[in-house]
Amino acid sequence: MNGKTASFAYWQQGFAYLSLLFIIIVMGIFAGVAGSLWSTAAAREKEEELLFRGNEIKSAIGRYYEGGLGAKSYPQSLEDLIKDARYPVTKRYLRKIYHDPVTGMPDWKFIKAPDSGIMGVKSRSDKEPYKKKNFPKELIGFEGKSKYSEWEFIYVPQTMRKTQG
Repeated sequence: MNGKTASFAYWQQGFAYLSLLFIIIVMGIFAGVAGSLWSTAAAREKEEELLFRGNEIKSAIGRYYEGGLGAKSYPQSLEDLIKDARYPVTKRYLRKIYHDPVTGMPDWKFIKAPDSGIMGVKSRSDKEPYKKKNFPKELIGFEGKSKYSEWEFIYVPQTMRKTQG
C-alpha cells in the first residue's frame, strides 16, 4: 500500500467516526426534546385530572349539603362523602376518596365552612399551572392563578350565591 492509499483509508475512518458522533449528538438532542414534551404532557394530564377530581369532590359536597335531613350542613370529613352517617342505609356521594393528582397523595387542603364542616378542597401543590385561561364558566375564578394551591373547589349553596351576587 502506498502512502496515498493509506492516508485515504485513514481519512475515510475519520469521516465515519465524525459522522457517528454527529448522529449520536442529534439523537441525544431529539431524546431530550421528546423527554421534555412527555414531561409537559404528563403535567398537563395531571392538571386536567386535578380539575376533574376537584369538581367531583365539590359536586359531592353539594349533594351532601342539599341532601341532608332537616338543617343543611357540610360534611365533617371526606369520609362522610363515601358513607353518609345521617341515613340508616348507605348513601354515597363519591365512590372513593380521590388523591390529589399533582401531589399524588390524599392530602387535600380543606376549606372550612362557617359550620366547621368542609365546603371545599384545594391542592397543596405550589407548582405553577400550565392552564391559565379558557376555564369553564364555573371555574372562571381560576384564571391567572400562579399556583395549583390557589385553585379552590368550593361548594356555595344557591341561597348564598344569590345574596353574594
